[in-house]
Amino acid sequence: MEQNKKFKLVSSKKTRYLLPNILTLGGLCLGISSIKFSIDGNFGLAVTLILFAAILDALDGRIARMVKGTSEFGKELDSLTDFVSFGIAPVFTLYFWELFNYGKLGWAITLIYSVCCVLRLARFNLTKIDENQEWKNNFFEGVPSPAGGILILTPLIYELTDFSFNIDVKLITPYFTVLIALLLVSKAPTLSFKKISISSKTTIFLLLSAGIIFIALLFYTFETLFIFSLIYLTSLPVSIISYKKQQKKYSMKISDEDHEDVL
Repeated sequence: MEQNKKFKLVSSKKTRYLLPNILTLGGLCLGISSIKFSIDGNFGLAVTLILFAAILDALDGRIARMVKGTSEFGKELDSLTDFVSFGIAPVFTLYFWELFNYGKLGWAITLIYSVCCVLRLARFNLTKIDENQEWKNNFFEGVPSPAGGILILTPLIYELTDFSFNIDVKLITPYFTVLIALLLVSKAPTLSFKKISISSKTTIFLLLSAGIIFIALLFYTFETLFIFSLIYLTSLPVSIISYKKQQKKYSMKISDEDHEDVL
């Protein structure tokens, strides 16, 4: 008698690859949808969808490593999704909000940002860190694309808040967009938070902080985003100082090892 064969979309050994890629594709759909809502003039929802895309982008890689579901396919899919969600969607949202008022210059700025983002992603994919320099895993080279996608929206986010600093943010939007574009392709070290170890004693405080941030985003979405953008920008000098200290420490270690070998 012929045995019944169960239909399987993927083999049981490959199911662990599905969840990270589903999250990645979810982020892609959110990024594309944000463009649609920005065209409709619903900029608040467009920004919110890009925020959710950034959250999914932060989760998919970590979940893939947790379930041992990393793959070359997932890596390439993640980069393509990042380009759409953080290299196109945010700057298009800015374009439909303000940059279109600058005519050809506004469109040129839009293209400049998108080009810088794709160059940054291409460089990231080709970056390989020496095993002897694992401390570099704590840093990105340049501002990562998800952070850049949120940062260039800072002027728009400010407009959506209840803050009133008597600043016409629309005047600085073109310059700020170009600045963030340059930070994407720069070699300035930025914190990645990949290798941060958390002790069991601080877990409760981490969960409490996460809960507070979630509540703040739920009830004061744009105000919280604006504050986090400012904190991230002010952290850039701290990242550079921290990187130089780690680099100096590594150089001294190599120097001491070379000295011992000579002796």
